[in-house]
Amino acid sequence: MEQLLGGYRRYRAQRWPQLRSLHLALAQSGQRPRVLVIACSDSRVDPSTIFDVGPGELFVVRNVANLAPPYEEAAAGYHGVSAAIEFAVTTLEVDTILVLGHAQCGGVAHALAKRGRDGSFLDAWVGLLEPARERIEGHEGDPQTALEYESIRVTLENLRTFPFVAQAIAERGLKLEGARYGVADGALELMESATGAFRPVV
Repeated sequence: MEQLLGGYRRYRAQRWPQLRSLHLALAQSGQRPRVLVIACSDSRVDPSTIFDVGPGELFVVRNVANLAPPYEEAAAGYHGVSAAIEFAVTTLEVDTILVLGHAQCGGVAHALAKRGRDGSFLDAWVGLLEPARERIEGHEGDPQTALEYESIRVTLENLRTFPFVAQAIAERGLKLEGARYGVADGALELMESATGAFRPVV
């Protein structure tokens, strides 16, 4: 906590004076981000840093391995990721949903290890990657890298199963995008919607 509080004090002294008017406007008028980013919880992958944006510009959902589940009825259980997607699409009416994967993803590594502990929240969650795992069977090259790419494609497919996402795509042109970030080199690759291939952003 001391490290966090030290950072807060620096923020209040150095950055807050520059951001005061922006935060006042955001407090009075509310948030209007145009992009929902579904990113990994990984501490090395911060969407606001990667895209050089300020407060109010991104609506961000972070979880292990940057996943979205397929649509399910909300009658039973808690659906935090699904609720955030619904809020972004139906209340904020974002223009774009970006699934941001990354290299050296611990969640993807966990999925590849095929752990199966009873009652494990983590095991159940990365089980969402099973369709992606099946697709990379027999793939030449590094399986972790292959699964990182494929997991982005699967999550984009899952997003399309939400009725309100499909409706927003049809009625107001909501865009779904995929990208992968390189932790070591800072490089970003964007997925081509037509081919599913990833191309470097220059």
